[in-house]
Amino acid sequence: MSSSVSSPPPPPAMSGLARVLAFIRFSHTVFALPFALGSMFIAAKGIPEWRIFGLILLCMVSARTSAMAFNRLVDWKIDKRNPRTAGRHRLLSFPAAVALCVTSGVFFLVGAALINSLCFALSPIALFIIYFYSLTKRFTSLCHLFLGLALAVSPVGAWIAVTGQFAWPPLVLAAGVMLWVAGFDLIYATQDYEVDRAEGLHSLVVKLGIPGALRAAQGLHAGMFLFFVLFGVVAQLGIIYFAALGLILGALVYEHRVARRLDLEAINQAFFTSNAFVGAVFLVAAFFEGLRAAS
Repeated sequence: MSSSVSSPPPPPAMSGLARVLAFIRFSHTVFALPFALGSMFIAAKGIPEWRIFGLILLCMVSARTSAMAFNRLVDWKIDKRNPRTAGRHRLLSFPAAVALCVTSGVFFLVGAALINSLCFALSPIALFIIYFYSLTKRFTSLCHLFLGLALAVSPVGAWIAVTGQFAWPPLVLAAGVMLWVAGFDLIYATQDYEVDRAEGLHSLVVKLGIPGALRAAQGLHAGMFLFFVLFGVVAQLGIIYFAALGLILGALVYEHRVARRLDLEAINQAFFTSNAFVGAVFLVAAFFEGLRAAS
């Protein structure tokens, strides 16, 4: 296998902002952001004050941007040898990626400090968790769970931003988010099975094979659904939320049916569509449950 892939300059028609958004896969923000905002709506029993709302958005976007830039940096050479990811390095230079990672990390810390003292105290731990995921594929097949943990901190952080304290509901929701993300990452990782084996990287897809990994993903999503049900119970949510769980279950069933066909193009499409739908349904349900609790 060649040690590198040719990286021509970015297309002239692509703006600097567009290159940054493509580099960090900004469209995938739809996976983590709905659970942070949903947790916020339920904790606030509706819409919180706009200052807190804005700071939560700032922290979410900046933390994810910093984490994605860090991921690109530590996987720079590996990504160049992977046909699926080689094009990423046409988008930003290595120094630009470093600047993006550091700057967005600083924005996250400043935003957390402006929210409350507990958020600021926990913000370095949150950064460590979301950075650490990028290293785990080098030494553990459980890297998918570490990615889940990285996204699971978002609903807990949003809850603390609103209330200033820990509580059981966001921790239960975080457990569900962790299993959900780990499950869909297993499905997504089937695309990199051959590359990961060649690079000596760890994943459950490499360890179990593609059919075994897809069965493991089903188990993770079954656990995720149980935690989502438990979240509705401990947060004392109503019929809107539990009806939404039916739609979420349907989206998960669809995703796994597509994954069983082992058609990588279809898997990639179903991955984004199904999981974006899960996040959107959760967010809408949480918003109306928050309004219901306030009435």
